[in-house]
Amino acid sequence: HDDWVSSAAWSADGARILTASGDGTAVVWDAETGDPLLELVGHEGQVRQAAWNGDGSRILTVSDDKTGRVWDAETGRELVVLPGEGNSIWLFEHAAWDPEGRRILTASRNGRADVWDAETGSRLATLIGPSCFFYAAWDRQGRRIVAVGFDGTALVGDAETGAELSSFYGHTEPGLYSWVRHAAW
Repeated sequence: HDDWVSSAAWSADGARILTASGDGTAVVWDAETGDPLLELVGHEGQVRQAAWNGDGSRILTVSDDKTGRVWDAETGRELVVLPGEGNSIWLFEHAAWDPEGRRILTASRNGRADVWDAETGSRLATLIGPSCFFYAAWDRQGRRIVAVGFDGTALVGDAETGAELSSFYGHTEPGLYSWVRHAAW
């Protein structure tokens, strides 16, 4: 990479490492030799995150260019683009594959956690929050999502409808340290 590395992830078989960078690319590396195997090029801004699907056949990237992209992990061919919206606050902060690799969950600065069809790029459901979301995660069954963000809240939603199921407001200190940056099931 020609710039800082923003994320790294192992493939499920442990043979490859995936990195995302401020240089606008994601790279697949041979975990044994450190040799680059594949460079994913097409974003027009820093790539904030890159993630494997469960079987390692596809890669998901999210970028400052306000798009998410799905790539073939063997050829590097772009398969799907998740479109951003035109306003200045639409920016994917985080994305995750569902347990079956059929859907994608994105967390955005515009206070949306969107569920997308991984094959078509169609938006399936949206959980709306009171402020920007930094992170979102699936439950193990792929039925619920959780999104966390700037105002110190964590919202749980139905993955099929986007309906809010519950909310948690325990982080109340003002300033930077009230942000919730990560959640897991």
